[in-house]
Amino acid sequence: MTMTSGTQTLRNDAKVIGLVGLGHGTSHFFHLLLAPLFPWLKDAFGLSYAELGLLMTMFFVVSGAGQALAGFVVDRIGALPVLLGGIALLGIAALGLASSNSYTVLMLFSALAGLGNAVFHPADFTVLNRRVTTRRLGHAFSVHGLSGALGWAAAPVFLAGLATLFHWRIALLAAAALAFVVLAVLFVWRELLDPGELSASVAQPSSRADSDGSLTFLRQPAVWMCFVFFLISALSFGGIQSFAPAALRDLYSVPFTFATACITAYMLASAAGLIAGGFAAARTQYHDRVIAVAFTISGGTAALVAFGALPGWTAMPMLAVVGFGAGLAGPSRDLLVRAAAPRGATGRVYGVVYSGLDIGLAISPPIFGALMDTSHPGWVFVLIGLFQFIALAAAVGVGERSVRATQPA
Repeated sequence: MTMTSGTQTLRNDAKVIGLVGLGHGTSHFFHLLLAPLFPWLKDAFGLSYAELGLLMTMFFVVSGAGQALAGFVVDRIGALPVLLGGIALLGIAALGLASSNSYTVLMLFSALAGLGNAVFHPADFTVLNRRVTTRRLGHAFSVHGLSGALGWAAAPVFLAGLATLFHWRIALLAAAALAFVVLAVLFVWRELLDPGELSASVAQPSSRADSDGSLTFLRQPAVWMCFVFFLISALSFGGIQSFAPAALRDLYSVPFTFATACITAYMLASAAGLIAGGFAAARTQYHDRVIAVAFTISGGTAALVAFGALPGWTAMPMLAVVGFGAGLAGPSRDLLVRAAAPRGATGRVYGVVYSGLDIGLAISPPIFGALMDTSHPGWVFVLIGLFQFIALAAAVGVGERSVRATQPA
């Protein structure tokens, strides 16, 4: 490869990674479309914490079911139209939520937002696996996860800030405008995101083939172990995402603004962990070991938070450690899934596996909401740590199977 062609490939890779990251950041921003507005929605509609949690449950139930189906659609008609359609649905859902006048309407448009969110992982990973040079995939997955973390970090500041200055409906209208701007950007650069043609430098994710749209990939035990890993780790993150600020406030007697800032610290540290995780993933084939170290640190620190014995100011650095560990595991996690995907079934595998993430996020809010309603804030962090240790065991199991699969008979 000449220097000119190498530079051109690097530029194309960077553009593809950036555009996919922009879409993924938008997806994660919409994960938290309602959670930062809970105080306003609670007063406006007279809702309990459990009812507010059910709005997020509806979002992630629809997203989880839709994600598994979206993988088949991506493999059949292509990733680009599915990706653009998903972002359009997010914008429409935000407009509907902004005009809601009842809990039923909130639930309806939460479901529509979940349907829009369903497309991102199968579409994103299909584009990255087919358009990015193989040696840069670890960094591509790192940026993909980083953009999601930045979307999570931006949503509370953006939405709560606009709701405080203006109104919660204005905040949702601004979110809709954001989705449509991103849709326009991706449409303008759509040629870079068309994964129809494979570059010579792009390797297939697996030597096994499954290009006929069948369900034979479901016979792979590693696929289901990846699903379990995502499900359990999502249960842990759901506690952080939904009710950790309220739990920190009750556990450490700190202002709610400080508790919310702790979650921002978690998100930013998670982003730093994702960057470090990209380099770690690029330097080893033992991705399960990277996950094991990361989740041991993260889960152990979450358990320490649960005791509430340290001064209140320590909550922020401890949450940052939890976030860094979770981020560090991200790129290795995605490469484990890639290793489990038969050739030609990338969209289906990522759709099924990542549906475990949405199912976990759907189940999580009612569980942690019930703990808060019964005045057990410490147990929020006990479960967060426990779920991470269980997910660790699943990741190690996937890694062992991947190693055995690559060894000669």
